[in-house]
Amino acid sequence: MTVTNIVQAIWALSALGLIVLVLLHSPKGDGIGAIGGQAQLFSSTKSAENTLNRVTWALTVIFLGLTVVLSAGWLPK
Repeated sequence: MTVTNIVQAIWALSALGLIVLVLLHSPKGDGIGAIGGQAQLFSSTKSAENTLNRVTWALTVIFLGLTVVLSAGWLPK
C-alpha cells in the first residue's frame, strides 16, 4: 500500500464518520415549536452534544484537509 492509498482510506472513513455524526445531531429550534417559544425548553446544551459537536468539527477539518492534499497531488504516487 502506498501513502496515497492510506490517505484515501482515512479520507473515506472520515467521510462516512461525518455522515453518521451529522445524522446523529438533533434539530435545534426548527419547526412549529419555535413559534410558540417551546424551542427554549429543549435548548439546554449537554456534554454529550458538546462532544458530538467537537468530534464532528474534528472530522470536518480532517476531511477537508485531506481533500485539499489529495486534489492538489502533493503525495507521491
